[in-house]
Amino acid sequence: MGVFVFLPLVLPLTAWPVARLAEQRLHPRTATRLLTAVAAVMALCSTVCLALVMVVGTAQLPGNPLPDGWSDPEVRAAVPYDEVVGKAAIPALCAVLLVSVRALWRHGRVRRRAHRALAGLRGTGVAVLPDDVPYAYALPGGRRDRVVVSTALLDCLEPAERRALFAHERAHLAARHHRFLLAVRLAALANPFLRPLRTAVSYTAERWADEAAAKVVGDRRTVATAIGKAALVSRGTPVATLAGLAAPGPVPRRVAALLGPAPAVRTWPSLFTSVGLAAWAAAAGTAVSAMSSANSAVTMFLILRAATPL
Repeated sequence: MGVFVFLPLVLPLTAWPVARLAEQRLHPRTATRLLTAVAAVMALCSTVCLALVMVVGTAQLPGNPLPDGWSDPEVRAAVPYDEVVGKAAIPALCAVLLVSVRALWRHGRVRRRAHRALAGLRGTGVAVLPDDVPYAYALPGGRRDRVVVSTALLDCLEPAERRALFAHERAHLAARHHRFLLAVRLAALANPFLRPLRTAVSYTAERWADEAAAKVVGDRRTVATAIGKAALVSRGTPVATLAGLAAPGPVPRRVAALLGPAPAVRTWPSLFTSVGLAAWAAAAGTAVSAMSSANSAVTMFLILRAATPL
């Protein structure tokens, strides 16, 4: 395996340029899907890398339950600096698993509590809550998806702006944006180098819903005004993986984008553009990361199999 086993840990750096350029140059739908796919694959590959390196480190610990052959020199020779990186990978992988499980548990708890709080209301797709705190967010799952909005926020908006709000939240639900947000959140926890992609997807998912709302309302300026007003008075959403009209982030950029022309829809950028080059570089980095982790996994399996006594 050699140093190639470590490549998935650092190859997420190849996705940094596209994370920024995709926000500006790609249609929000394309950018969200592209960045989420890149982040998910790279996070999985880096986690596999940590697991493979951890096997080497764990096998050297006294009293471990693994076969004695797994600590043979032939196994350790597959990983450079095996004694240091092998043992360092143990707490690193445990930390990745711990924070990922914690994030999933917190996300599920917030959604369950929100659904329980709405259990007594009529089973409609919109839940308007009498509350002095202004907020609005899309709540997926349960018996049905719902748009949750407080009366305090509705009172701040004009009728046309309310239509924009509901169209925005329904767009989040229809496109299942919570899945994209959760995927990049877990990816960033698995590999900190993927945090720029999480930030970018949080923005592009909101832009995706902005454009969908503008198409429904038929007036981009109305959607921009609704976003601006909601951002001034709203406190956002209960958790980052629940999408909302006034989600934290670069709201002025969203408003400026809505005041301009609608973005062109394209499935993949041209190679002869800056975003195209960045996208192909990220795709190449993702492919190399996948091949490196797959090759390392197969190689380690063959080595361990040969070192394991029958």
